[in-house]
Amino acid sequence: MTDASDRDEPSRLSAGDEPSRDDRARSEADRDDRSRGSDRDDRARSESDRDDRSRGSDRDDRSGGSDRGERPRSDDRDDRARGDDRGERRGFADRGVRSDRDDRSRGGSESGAARTSGFSGGDDRRRGGEGARAAGGRPDDRRAARPEEPDLPEDVVASDLDPAVRRDLLSLDKNNADSVARHMVMAVELLDDDPRLALAHARAARQRAGRIAVVRETAGVVAYHAEEWAEALSELRTARRMSGGAGLLAVMADCERGLGRPERAIELGRSEEAQTLTGDEAAELRMVVAGARMDLGQFDQAVVTLQASDLDPSRTGSAAARLFYAYADALVAAGRTDEGLQWFLNAAAADLDDETDAEERATELTGDAQ
Repeated sequence: MTDASDRDEPSRLSAGDEPSRDDRARSEADRDDRSRGSDRDDRARSESDRDDRSRGSDRDDRSGGSDRGERPRSDDRDDRARGDDRGERRGFADRGVRSDRDDRSRGGSESGAARTSGFSGGDDRRRGGEGARAAGGRPDDRRAARPEEPDLPEDVVASDLDPAVRRDLLSLDKNNADSVARHMVMAVELLDDDPRLALAHARAARQRAGRIAVVRETAGVVAYHAEEWAEALSELRTARRMSGGAGLLAVMADCERGLGRPERAIELGRSEEAQTLTGDEAAELRMVVAGARMDLGQFDQAVVTLQASDLDPSRTGSAAARLFYAYADALVAAGRTDEGLQWFLNAAAADLDDETDAEERATELTGDAQ
């Protein structure tokens, strides 16, 4: 016979089992809640830590990083702006840029032109003369200062220069044009007695007005008389480029001879420009070419070069005397002494101003003949 309590056992077991499942569910729910809560707490703590670290870093940066011993970049830039750059500017000035500029504005050591005309070279530099800033150049990229100029006597005035030449100087500042004209007057006056001093005046004029053709031409002619062949040739070439024409071609050819290049002198005599010359200019070039032939030992060719219609014994004057003299010299060099003697006599008769030694040469030949 079965006890009643036994019959209730399955019910108790079932009832016991049900709370067990609920407990497990609650346990799982509690674990999930705790897990989610822990995650939230961790994330909150992590975010809080990041915020704290970020705020601390910001505070450190704003405080100047004194704990780390580092200086903010802005302070570095400020220090460089106040210190390094200022030091560079001082060094640049100390190298003499400002003092050089001051010296140039005063014209350097006072020249004769400044003393006699009462002005320095400052105005000239503003027009592109010496000491001016080159176009597009750096502030310290300046032309060389004007060299010392020879003194200008007070009694030498610009009006002594040929009016046609003075008109070419009208593009210059009035004071500068006055000094250029006076230097040119001195160059011409000293040409025969002191060609070196004449060249110094011509160079001074060129330094002041190097863009004017007549000034360059004058400098070339004076350099030629001072036997500065290379300088003369350079100046005359420049003058021809500026003004055109075949003027002074004979002087250029003679410079080539002076430089030991007679072949180039002969080439100039054959040039198209040479064919445009007439009168005394053509005769001058022929004399130079004949001299170049003689330099090369081509004496017969030299005689032929000089033979032209202007070789007329009835002519007088400086140009005729010089032509006759050159022809006589070529004849003697070619071994035609008697003909040479006659043309020396012709040269002496034409030389009204006694510019040549034709008479002495004739006397020498006469003595040799005797």
